[in-house]
Amino acid sequence: MPLPSDVFEPGPVQLPFRRLIAFGLIPRIATLAVLFALELTAISIWLDNDSLAHRGLFLGVLYKWGAWIIRGVIAYAVIFAAAAWLRSKSALTQLSAQLASIPVSKTLLVGHFCAMAVFLVLSHFLYGSASSGWDATLVALFWFITGVTAILLATFAFVPPLWFFRAVTHTGRLWLYTLVVVVLVCFLGNAVRSLWQSTNQITFVLVELLLRPFVSNVVANPVTKHIGTTSFAVDIAPECSGFEGVGLIVGFSLLWLAVFRRELRFPHAFLLVPAGVVSIFLLNAVRIAALILIGNAGASGIALGGFHSQAGWISFNAVALAFCVAAGKSSWLNLKTQEPASAAATTNPSLPYLLPFVSIVLVGMLSRAATQDFEWLYPLRLLVAVAVLWSCRNAYRTLDWKFGWYGPALGTLVFFMWIGMDTSHMQSHDAMPAALAAAAPWQQTSWLVCRIAAAVVTVPLAEELAFRGFLIRRFVSRDFDFIDLRRFTWVGVLISSVAFGLLHGDKWLAGTIAGSVYAAALLRRGRIGEAVAAHGTTNALLAVYVLAFSKWHLW
Repeated sequence: MPLPSDVFEPGPVQLPFRRLIAFGLIPRIATLAVLFALELTAISIWLDNDSLAHRGLFLGVLYKWGAWIIRGVIAYAVIFAAAAWLRSKSALTQLSAQLASIPVSKTLLVGHFCAMAVFLVLSHFLYGSASSGWDATLVALFWFITGVTAILLATFAFVPPLWFFRAVTHTGRLWLYTLVVVVLVCFLGNAVRSLWQSTNQITFVLVELLLRPFVSNVVANPVTKHIGTTSFAVDIAPECSGFEGVGLIVGFSLLWLAVFRRELRFPHAFLLVPAGVVSIFLLNAVRIAALILIGNAGASGIALGGFHSQAGWISFNAVALAFCVAAGKSSWLNLKTQEPASAAATTNPSLPYLLPFVSIVLVGMLSRAATQDFEWLYPLRLLVAVAVLWSCRNAYRTLDWKFGWYGPALGTLVFFMWIGMDTSHMQSHDAMPAALAAAAPWQQTSWLVCRIAAAVVTVPLAEELAFRGFLIRRFVSRDFDFIDLRRFTWVGVLISSVAFGLLHGDKWLAGTIAGSVYAAALLRRGRIGEAVAAHGTTNALLAVYVLAFSKWHLW
């Protein structure tokens, strides 16, 4: 069915805030994703997949492939949605405008929750008993069918079948290509565990080669992967073979190539991906060797504490930074370097928006890596952020820093959401870190003042400039600094919110919701001040909550 060309103007929009609640295709998919994420999180916390081990038949398949099936479904949805939007943006935008007039099906949504109720009851029987054989297999099959039914009911409640298949039709064979890629990735991902041993051996050899020039008393057992010196040694576990860093750099590389695809020269730019993989793998060996050398020098607490936890992230950021520099400066990789010298010589408009955030992240990693049990160097984050923000102050003069009641009100809602979703520490209170509790009163006070000042002032400023001021508008145009802060694309809002959520580690879901709320504060009137006020209010209330109720795990 052809789509009328005058229904909706394709491309980014510049509309009042009420456009945010227009329930078109993209916001429906985003809402559906949040619903599935909440349900999946609750189920994964409740159910223990290890209980299906050694129970045979279909249960054995679920034990081995259940997690990968879930990952595959999520990956398929994300990759297909992103690729479809990039490939058929105009048609899907028109389709979204038409879909906005169709209400969400309450009947199908109720059916989804009923199916989920049956799914949970079957989950109790399936995971709560040790039964096996054909009876358990039949329950497992019915459990699987019920779960798929629940997914389809929710999907079709938000996107009716006719519209769903119409959207898929506009993307051609993209659904098939995506399916093939995801299936291959899942099979490779499950099989990659068998490669841990061989890559672990390569890492072991590299670490030994790196240690030999610096120490003479190297102890190396290739069977147990025990390596170090006579005074300090470690065991290189299979999980330390570098695959985590490889996965991170591959994901970062693909995202970068997608975002800056119009500025890069293909297929040349694809070579950055294997270059990043090799670099991060080699740096993983350097990290382990450096850890051993630090421990051998007498600082075993720092080696096993801050350095062990932060060196991997430092390596990742170093490779990511090199990736960005190579992609932006090399004429062999970047099309923009072919522009006239006068255009190329202009100041990069992205720097004032990204530099404060990047400086906080880098200084934070370095300060944690240099500490043993408590980050006494935290005030450096505040000082560096203030210095960078002050040096870039002229670039912020064109932004609207005003705010009213709306920003603080949204920030308060995010605070209650944040503590409501905090399930990691259910005890009534957490003890103050031992090092801080044992410090002199002036040390405690000065550290807490810097910690609160950073949380309430510099962190909200830096993160809102990066995620809302830059990233959302960057999806509208590469000349983002000329774009009004009320203009946006749904893809930009979604990706900036998810990226902000991932920054918060195991609290990624709460962080993603918070990022969406701060985006709403920004887009309502195009005021960066509203987003900063919302973010600062959340962090201020969290600081009061931490100090008043001893919830130190939130810091």
